[in-house]
Amino acid sequence: MIYLDYQATTPLAPEALAAMLPWLRDQHANPHSPHRPGRAAKAAVEVARAQVAALLPPGGRVVFTSGATEALNWAIKGTQGAIVTLATEHAAVLDTVRASRRAASVLGVGEDGLVAATDVSVEGGLVAAMLFNNEIGVVQPIAELAARAQAGSALMLCDAVQGYGRVAIPEHVDLVAVSAHKIYGPKGIGALWIRDGVTLAPLLHGGDQEGGRSGTLSPALCVGFGVAARLMAERWDADAAHVERLWARAVERLRGWTINGAVEPRYRGNLNVRCDGLDVARLMSDCRDIAFSAGSACASGSGRSSHVLRALGLSETRARSSIRLGWGRYTTEDELTQALETIAAAARVQGVI
Repeated sequence: MIYLDYQATTPLAPEALAAMLPWLRDQHANPHSPHRPGRAAKAAVEVARAQVAALLPPGGRVVFTSGATEALNWAIKGTQGAIVTLATEHAAVLDTVRASRRAASVLGVGEDGLVAATDVSVEGGLVAAMLFNNEIGVVQPIAELAARAQAGSALMLCDAVQGYGRVAIPEHVDLVAVSAHKIYGPKGIGALWIRDGVTLAPLLHGGDQEGGRSGTLSPALCVGFGVAARLMAERWDADAAHVERLWARAVERLRGWTINGAVEPRYRGNLNVRCDGLDVARLMSDCRDIAFSAGSACASGSGRSSHVLRALGLSETRARSSIRLGWGRYTTEDELTQALETIAAAARVQGVI
């Protein structure tokens, strides 16, 4: 199986797995217990917290959560006032905004998938935007959006799930949601970075173990997250260069397909393309040895076409004729080439190229 669904999740780094195993097998103490094994577990958690924080702006704290969905829910439900967000945001933002029943403005984007920062007008409340999109990879002008939020005395929430460890997080944001399993770490853990001075109402009530977030932490998951973050920092340039090479190969091999969203600015590990008339269900059946996507994994069972592609102005038919390919650290050039040739050949059989 050739895996090309890195936006849905990334493979677990061997180094992260190795670091987690002792905490799964032998060291089972609760990190919130005062005895010696508990203190050892707590120390491991704090090392991991520092490793995760190293890829985030200064002047804030990292609070571990069960994942980015919890982090985004907490950031939105823990604040007050009107909300401004984008039509291309993840369901974890859009659905939470709706559930909050607060006044909200959902801004449209251009056919390139980008929002005009000048469209943002706020007076208090919250601005929520993704650093770069999980379906089309376009990079939003977060620094400009944060400046607009700051000018309007609003907080800026950045969903950095896809961008964390790959591009620098702008310093003037107030809240940042991240997830371990998007950076070669384990599933089941994420974090919310909270700028110093920002206070959120609790989402969960209980022991307040994390200072605003209740629940027993898993040292194994924290350690895996920390090691994954450290590797992202150490391999920053190498990973970026590898992804760029794979992007060039994919764009060349799929010449004749239409790229959805802007080519610049865009994360090079994401290629969302369409062929008018393509039967994606048939394509995926014909390419069953390749793992790729027709959209977000979080909406794969909904039966709906991608809300992100529709927000770009694509018709229902064109949105359903699109596929998303994602690659990263462990994708080889040879297997990407093999996958692209298989996908292109299957599309030719359908007569759409």
